[in-house]
Amino acid sequence: MTINLKPEQQRVIDLAVRSGAYQNASEVLDQAFEIIREQLDLEDWMLGQREQVAAHIAVGFAQAERGDLIEGDAVVEILRQRRAERLKSEG
Repeated sequence: MTINLKPEQQRVIDLAVRSGAYQNASEVLDQAFEIIREQLDLEDWMLGQREQVAAHIAVGFAQAERGDLIEGDAVVEILRQRRAERLKSEG
């Protein structure tokens, strides 16, 4: 298969290889395709979860209207704890 790259695309690939992060253009493209695949998987997940996400947003909006809010620092700490628990259960 032959692919014709635009000059800007070739420049990006060349920069990535010169950075030392990739050994060759093939590795750069492999990484790019992996990122695209992950984005498509995420889009599929989001479509499948759209109703649940919308319901969570509605609950959060109602809580905010009532003044049931959490300070930003507290939210960050809660999210850190949840992440740590999730990583512990996965590991």
